[in-house]
Amino acid sequence: MSALAAVAAVLFAVQPAQVPPATGAAIPQQRAAVEKSERIMAEAQRRPGLLAQYLYMRDAYTSTTAVPFRLIFNQYLSWFQTWVGDYAGARTTFTIAQPAQKGDSPSPLEHGYRAEPAVDAIAALAQGRQAVFFNENHSNALTRTLTVQMLERLRAQGFDHFAAETLYSTDKTLATRGYPTTATGFYTEEPIYAEMVRTALDLGYVVVAYEAESDAIGDAREREQARNLIRRTLDAHPQARIVVNAGYAHIQEAGRYFDGKSMAQHFAQMSRIDPLTVEQTFMTPHASSSDDHPFYGAVTGRLQPQQPIVLRDAGGAPWSLRAGAYDLSVIFPAETLRRGRPTWLSLGGERLPYPITSALCADQYPCLLEARYADEPDEAIPADRVVFDPAHAARTTRDRVRTSADAEPTTDLYLRPDRYRLTARSTDNRVLGRRTIDVSAATATQGH
Repeated sequence: MSALAAVAAVLFAVQPAQVPPATGAAIPQQRAAVEKSERIMAEAQRRPGLLAQYLYMRDAYTSTTAVPFRLIFNQYLSWFQTWVGDYAGARTTFTIAQPAQKGDSPSPLEHGYRAEPAVDAIAALAQGRQAVFFNENHSNALTRTLTVQMLERLRAQGFDHFAAETLYSTDKTLATRGYPTTATGFYTEEPIYAEMVRTALDLGYVVVAYEAESDAIGDAREREQARNLIRRTLDAHPQARIVVNAGYAHIQEAGRYFDGKSMAQHFAQMSRIDPLTVEQTFMTPHASSSDDHPFYGAVTGRLQPQQPIVLRDAGGAPWSLRAGAYDLSVIFPAETLRRGRPTWLSLGGERLPYPITSALCADQYPCLLEARYADEPDEAIPADRVVFDPAHAARTTRDRVRTSADAEPTTDLYLRPDRYRLTARSTDNRVLGRRTIDVSAATATQGH
């Protein structure tokens, strides 16, 4: 899928009320903004290495305050921010406000719902289902974390195929390699998404690319995705049990999807399978609480969840903010930062915060620090990344690396207990330093 198709995908995938209307004079402005954003991204991708690409995108963003351009380009920049590990910055750059809408369900606080850990509730609700669909916000990797955690639970139930949006069918050696590279997909450049694919492979899932291979958008893209998903799973294995990751409203089960139907609706119609649809983009914390759904603050304020939760009534039925469109809504806890990075990067405790300084950068900034599994080559998408940029951090609070005049910049990498190869790279993609580390509960509290 091209970057242009990715932008169109988001514009079509979010709920209609969440997208500013483009009518009259606004339509040419938005078209011009998309075209300009495409040119900038294409130019950025000619730069040597991800750090240089990210800096080019960041500079292009800060060089203009034109609202029509930023409304489009902030989405592009947010992708690069997630790719380099600036998750807090990405959440600020591109956000989708969640106002109350006419079709919202009543507040669960008024109808006797009880909270359960989402990992347990979803596992219970998936019993006997042939397909489970999760959605995500492509600019907020928080909405990928629970899906990664669920893969093992669902595999234990017999789910055996994992399909993810924007994977490239041209990566023919993914299964034998066991790890994603830049050739694997569009969003897999982001380490949590890469970990999702890597985890699925480790658990023995058949990983499936179902993305539309044309430049179709709207209903045509949804139909093509559903058709690809069925052809690459059920046609060869009618009893296959499928876990699907998709963006936004691609998984809605009812209602008009702009000019037609969603991928999930087409899938259900073609396959006669009713998927369990897990909505993860509505009940999340935003950079500004004014953008949160009104129920979000009320629920998290009263229940104080420390992990993603699902609310179920006395009969076990789950609460969904948009009943009928989705089977259940996941409610994520308020975000907590540690050394400038969100603690949800721990993946529910599966990964540990490993304190790290910029020593490998050899006083050359900006510097990209990457942690790869020790048995994977430099081509593999790393388990985590951070950018050290003290000069920029001193000018703005958008970059979340903490610095001081008397010490090297420090932050946390989030890593599973394992052996890793750390690599620091300069803006021209030169290797500034390497180090191998072993991450355990003990070393994570000390770091290097």
